[in-house]
Amino acid sequence: MRFQRLGLIIVDEQHRFGVSQREALAAKGPHADIVVMTATPIPRSLALTLYGDLDISTLDQLPAGRRPVRTVVRGPAQRPQVIEFVAQELAQGRQAYFVYPMIDGSATAGSATAGSLKSAASAFDELTAGPLADFDVRFLHGRMSSADKAAVMGAFSDGECQALVCTSVVEVGLDVPGATIMVVEDADRFGLAQLHQLRGRVGRGGEGIQAYCILIADGGTEETAMQRLQVLSETNDGFRIAQEDLELRGPGELQGTRQAGMPSFLVAGPLDEDLLMAAREQAKRMTQRVTNA
Repeated sequence: MRFQRLGLIIVDEQHRFGVSQREALAAKGPHADIVVMTATPIPRSLALTLYGDLDISTLDQLPAGRRPVRTVVRGPAQRPQVIEFVAQELAQGRQAYFVYPMIDGSATAGSATAGSLKSAASAFDELTAGPLADFDVRFLHGRMSSADKAAVMGAFSDGECQALVCTSVVEVGLDVPGATIMVVEDADRFGLAQLHQLRGRVGRGGEGIQAYCILIADGGTEETAMQRLQVLSETNDGFRIAQEDLELRGPGELQGTRQAGMPSFLVAGPLDEDLLMAAREQAKRMTQRVTNA
């Protein structure tokens, strides 16, 4: 698509786009102003703000009537208690999401990994035949046709079904006021930004009702993964989550396409904020002297 006089480019859910995709869009309007929006900036974008390439505007307040989502981390052994709690909430008219990292056991994440993950398909069979048999539970995933997905999401939005067993396909775009519980299985398989987005699907009713995000993960997984989950349990602040993500994963390539990872700095690190800000101010002064000369 070509534009005659493109003046403003807005990229929402920025963390879902790659560097090349955003550059291709920016190239359609070389002199256009660019606004990128996300609940949790990816490490590279946050690093660019430190280097002065991006200015920041933050919205740090919840909409009126909303309470922060209470987030807890639980182990696989506590799953029965989690399901029992969800059943109690559903009985009171609430709605819940159950999110899984893969649809079924045929995931291509590698044979060793796929076998150890709980799939949405097996969980749906388990829940509907057992602890949630008295409720209307639907299944939603990315391989379904558009019509089938729309039907399931419509039933959930209208309150016809109480629980949705799904993959991360619900990460954005769903606004269901009655949904107050988000259960994420194998939560250590998801990134911080993705988990924060998933958490944002609940507690949207604005009636002051407490919403919950329950992250189920094996404590024996890698230390960095459990650190990510701990961050989420401590704060609902997307900007702080992004800062923690930057520290854990690194800023990636500021001149390349990698959006995370540690660069090979010889003198200073990408998180030496005081030094970076001092260098940034010095660069501004030098630029102004050249401009005014």
